[in-house]
Amino acid sequence: MIGAGIVLLAVGVADLIRLYVPSRGRAGAYAVAALVVLIGAAGADAVVWAFVAVAVAAVWVLATPGSAGGRAGLWPLVAVAVVAFVAVAFDGVRPDQGPLGESWPADSPLGAVSLDVALFVLGAVVFLSESGNVVVRAALRGGDVAADAPNALKGGRLIGPLERVLVFALTVTGAFTLLAAVLAAKGIVRFPEISRDSDLGTRAEYFLIGSLVSWVTALGAAFLLWWGTSV
Repeated sequence: MIGAGIVLLAVGVADLIRLYVPSRGRAGAYAVAALVVLIGAAGADAVVWAFVAVAVAAVWVLATPGSAGGRAGLWPLVAVAVVAFVAVAFDGVRPDQGPLGESWPADSPLGAVSLDVALFVLGAVVFLSESGNVVVRAALRGGDVAADAPNALKGGRLIGPLERVLVFALTVTGAFTLLAAVLAAKGIVRFPEISRDSDLGTRAEYFLIGSLVSWVTALGAAFLLWWGTSV
C-alpha cells in the first residue's frame, strides 16, 4: 500500500509544482521533490517504490497536458492506476514499516492508523487536488468538450478538488447517505447554469463528463484504500 501512496504523492506534487512554480525554477523544484520522496521512502523501507514513483511522475508530467492546450487522453491515468493497483496487491499494509513506522504514533482520533495507511491517504488527497483537474481536463479535451465550452461552468478548478477529496473522505468513512446528498446538491446548484444552455447541450455534457470522471477518480482512490487495508 505504501507504494501506491508514494506514487500518488509524487504525481500530485509534480502537478502542484507545474501549476505554481514558474518555469525557470521548475527543474530545481522537481529535483528537490524527488530527493524528499527518496529520503522519506528510505525511512519507511520503501526505496524501490520511491524510484518507481519518481519515474511515473516524470512520465505523467511529460504525457499530460498543462492548464493550457495539449491532449493526451486518459492513458496516463490508466498507467498510474495500474501501478497503484500492483503496489497495493504486492504490499498491502506491511507488518514492518521501517524506522519511520516504528516511531509512528499508534493512536489517532480515527483509531490506529499505520504509516502505510497515512501515507496512502496523504498521497490520495494530494493526487485528487491538481492531478484530478488534469484528469478531468484530459477527459474533456478527449471529447472536444472543453474546446467548445471553455468557460461554460465557472469555479471548476476550485470546486473539483474539494469535491473529490470530500467524495473520497465520505466513501472511506462509509457516510454514503451524506455522499449521495452532496452529489445531488452539486446537480441542484449547477442546474440554473445548465438550464440556460444554448449551445446544443454543451454545458450539460461538460458538467456530466467532468463530474463523472472526477467522481470515478475519487472512488478509485477510496477503493484502493479499502482493498489495501483488507489484504
